[in-house]
Amino acid sequence: MQILHIHPRRRSWPAGERYGVGMSATRSLSRARLMLCVVVAGLFLSGVTIWPMEWELSTLVALVWGDAAPTSPDSIHAFLLDVLASWRRAEAEAPFLLYGFDWLAFAHIMLAVLFAMVIKDPIRNVMVVRFGLLCCVCVPVLAGVFIPIRGLPPLWFLVDSAFAPACALPLWICLRDLQARSDASSPGSS
Repeated sequence: MQILHIHPRRRSWPAGERYGVGMSATRSLSRARLMLCVVVAGLFLSGVTIWPMEWELSTLVALVWGDAAPTSPDSIHAFLLDVLASWRRAEAEAPFLLYGFDWLAFAHIMLAVLFAMVIKDPIRNVMVVRFGLLCCVCVPVLAGVFIPIRGLPPLWFLVDSAFAPACALPLWICLRDLQARSDASSPGSS
């Protein structure tokens, strides 16, 4: 058993032990970059999967419920069938409305590009990581405000809000590793 000795006048952990058992500064930076890659992949996939939404949604409904009718008008099954019918109606009667989805896809892809650029030098670009965490905090707020206004089922809040922790966890790990790396490399930290 190793006893951690902290010098009484020193405010931070010894440089090599700040990262946890056996984690070096290099490994910490590698893990931060890996977490950024996870975020980039998630954002990119969220963007490109918007365009084949009709196929994805009809496939999901067919796989989960088959040809069965919804059990109640308030069920997720009924909601997804309504979304699918509305999508098809908008595509046939007002395709310009779907242009908003194109911009949504574009925004996700551009955010993926932004985080991909951070991978090269995450320490210098730590503000982008913090911005990403702020966005994750805002997702449930936006969902909580607009889900009732738009008439979506309350359960949809859980679906939308699930994306926030899915992105926040790798960003938080990345930020923690970057802060530890920065603390260890700053003067007077050893």
